[in-house]
Amino acid sequence: MDEFVARSLDEIRFWSRIMKEHSLFLGLGFRAEDTQLKNEANQFYAIFEEIERRSYEFQIGVDPHTIQAFNTEVRIAATNIWAFKRKVLGLILQCKLPGQTNFPLLVDHVSREANYFRNRLEELNSGRLEPLPDAIIDENVFFLKIMADHAKFIGHLLDPSERKLVDQAREFSNDFDKLLFQAMDLSHMRPQSQTPPLLSQFVDENRVSVKSLRDFKKTARDLIEECRIKSIIHPLLADHVFREAERFLFILDMFDQSLSGAKVNKREILH
Repeated sequence: MDEFVARSLDEIRFWSRIMKEHSLFLGLGFRAEDTQLKNEANQFYAIFEEIERRSYEFQIGVDPHTIQAFNTEVRIAATNIWAFKRKVLGLILQCKLPGQTNFPLLVDHVSREANYFRNRLEELNSGRLEPLPDAIIDENVFFLKIMADHAKFIGHLLDPSERKLVDQAREFSNDFDKLLFQAMDLSHMRPQSQTPPLLSQFVDENRVSVKSLRDFKKTARDLIEECRIKSIIHPLLADHVFREAERFLFILDMFDQSLSGAKVNKREILH
């Protein structure tokens, strides 16, 4: 049961910080008159900040039932912020918030991450983690879309005069769109496509591209922090997308170990 506790705490520590930062980014994009939406975003920031703080108070030897209850509580919070994000997306797409600055794709993007988080907590509590071949495909489909979105956001938030960086972001966007389509094709070919050689090549190819994007994000983050490039990217957003690329790389490394025959605990394989 220590594996269940470790995995649960790892998920909550990573994703509660992500949810907290989503609340901040959404709030920054609302108009001055959107006081109710700003207040809701601030409330979610406080909720996930407290969840993140509490997650570090637990140790590996804690009673699994305590963590199961914590997972349930956090899942409710993740469901609530998912619903808030979908509400905001609806308002934007219905042109009810003219002048706000959150891209509709970004709001959809952060809602997908909230949905991923709540589903993972439910899987952990129920003990129904996916078989490894399915996990490899599904995790890649999810994260490749996330990475493709990041490249698009970076390209649109850089100042248009940063032509070389904008071009690089566009190239990453195209690359990850292609990788995503390949992953979806592999998914549609299931279960026949789930052979070790195909899955191994799939993981290797994606890892090369994710490493390149991770390095690009790190460079952009450092340049933004040093005020060396022109953009409207919040420094925390630059670090946020870098951490998500690091997370995806860690997952890919775990998959690679399992496919190469290294002994990896299947309950820990995703993260």
